[in-house]
Amino acid sequence: MGPLGWLLDAQVHVAGSPVLVREIVGNVFGLASALFGLRRLVWAWPVGMIGNALLFTVFLGGVFATPQAHDLYGQAGRQVFFFAVSVYGWWRWSRNRHAGDGDQPAVNPRWATGRERLGLLAAAALGTAAGYPLLAALGSWGPLPDAWILTGSLLATYGMARGWVEFWVIWIAVDAVGVPLLLRGGFYPSAAMYLVYGAFCVWGLVAWWRTSRRISTPAQPIPSTYSEVVA
Repeated sequence: MGPLGWLLDAQVHVAGSPVLVREIVGNVFGLASALFGLRRLVWAWPVGMIGNALLFTVFLGGVFATPQAHDLYGQAGRQVFFFAVSVYGWWRWSRNRHAGDGDQPAVNPRWATGRERLGLLAAAALGTAAGYPLLAALGSWGPLPDAWILTGSLLATYGMARGWVEFWVIWIAVDAVGVPLLLRGGFYPSAAMYLVYGAFCVWGLVAWWRTSRRISTPAQPIPSTYSEVVA
């Protein structure tokens, strides 16, 4: 068995249940992408795209004859959309980096404007409402939470590309819904990784929040005379 065949077929047992190695590897790439994103490095995008490709095959368990019998079409579909949005994020962060100092991070975090937040809320509601009947018709397991996970994940990825601090909040909401869904479906490595992501997103939220405050606060000039000091 070659390396590719091993990656496609290799399994380990977790709590007595078979788990694909590529599910574990795909989630490791996802975590690495999140770490690069926290540091605002362009590498976050291509690394994440590798994980997307692997996890796409995992969540179509019935189609690819994987150990999990459930097909999570929302989870699989979001990997496709992730890949597409990541191309945009990769381009945007690369452009920012080339336009500025090469030693600087690829994006400067900021809070979304009121109008942008309303857009996110409207997109979240419409995306979930539209995704639910579609996923239910496709036979996706757990179509309502799956619809939110798909919609929220896309909005979070887009928010990351734009440099909005809120994208961490959206990820936390996705993780809160994703953990119980994945546990019930038997996707244990992904459920465990969602728990790790949740804690990591809290850390990322605090880090980007502090960075946005530091960037938005203008530096105070150093007084050059005694009169300026006592003024």
